Amino acid sequence: MKLARLSPVKDVLRTLVWAVVFVYTSVEFANANPYLATPGEPVARVRVGTCAVTGGFMHLYTALDNRIFDKYGIATEHVVLRGGVVAMAALASDEIQFLYCNADINIVRIATGADGKLVASPLLGLPYVLLARRDIKTPAGLKGKSIGITRAGDFTYRLGRAVLKRFNLTEQEVTLRPLGGTPTERYAALLQDIVQATLIQPPLDVRGKKDGFNVIYYLDDLGLPFIYSSLFTNSRTLKNRPILVQRFVAGLAEAVYLVEKNPQQAMAAVGKILSIKEPEILQSAYDAYAKRLINRRMVVPPKMVAETIETAREEGTSVRRMPADIFDNTFVENLEKSGFLKELWKGEIPEERKKP
Repeated sequence: MKLARLSPVKDVLRTLVWAVVFVYTSVEFANANPYLATPGEPVARVRVGTCAVTGGFMHLYTALDNRIFDKYGIATEHVVLRGGVVAMAALASDEIQFLYCNADINIVRIATGADGKLVASPLLGLPYVLLARRDIKTPAGLKGKSIGITRAGDFTYRLGRAVLKRFNLTEQEVTLRPLGGTPTERYAALLQDIVQATLIQPPLDVRGKKDGFNVIYYLDDLGLPFIYSSLFTNSRTLKNRPILVQRFVAGLAEAVYLVEKNPQQAMAAVGKILSIKEPEILQSAYDAYAKRLINRRMVVPPKMVAETIETAREEGTSVRRMPADIFDNTFVENLEKSGFLKELWKGEIPEERKKP
């Protein structure tokens, strides 16, 4: 039995119906969104920094690419900073008002006295892998070789040291070579044999496999308490512009929803900033950051903050602040209390990602 084909008129009517439903739903959410800017309100101009160029910042890239913050009365200038040390210094001096970066090492920096507050964590877990030259099959094969990192004392340095410790290797046997720059630049150094291995995350792990390199270790197997891509602000912004912080957090929450419901838009945003066009490589980034590591409510896990600080203390770091002084969940908790999340997710608030 052949199915009757819809007439052109019916096709048009069906399209119009869906358009009306979409507009109605959008207007309904807008009416229920307490964080939108009011008509005639002055635009708040802010600078948001990222500490690297990575697929792990997918949600912020998608928010910026789709101008999500505009409706919240926020005009954003995106600044790419080279590494966490530089980024935290820019945040402390108020050169940037928000920082999007992996939280782990910055939690430690704040605990030792740096100015900053963790206010939202969209991603939890460790996506990094150790990618090595094709003739190196295991971490033991790195003796006499070098691993590319960003810089001494930075996040990839800490990860590199953790890997060496796991496999009873020393920095005399395996050099942790500072390269600065981005994951893409570290990957380029691997291609040129400047280093024989590097710490990398999706989607560059897929590109590495295509180029013949070996993934010799998944760093999630280290079992470290790890809070990944997160939003920080400074004490000045927190004290003087709390409404701005709340609206920025709301915009980021909307980006989490947009990424989940519109994979192509998310992958396009990542592809643009990473200059990647291959669908399978972009899909690997989406699978990692929109599916495996996503923490939809963005609540900062207090236990993981405490464990991160305790690990640093055991490694000899001088800690000056308590875990509760590092983060503030007020803004993400307000999203649920106000009904924002329920309206955003159309009544189906996703389950919280299980914490270790």
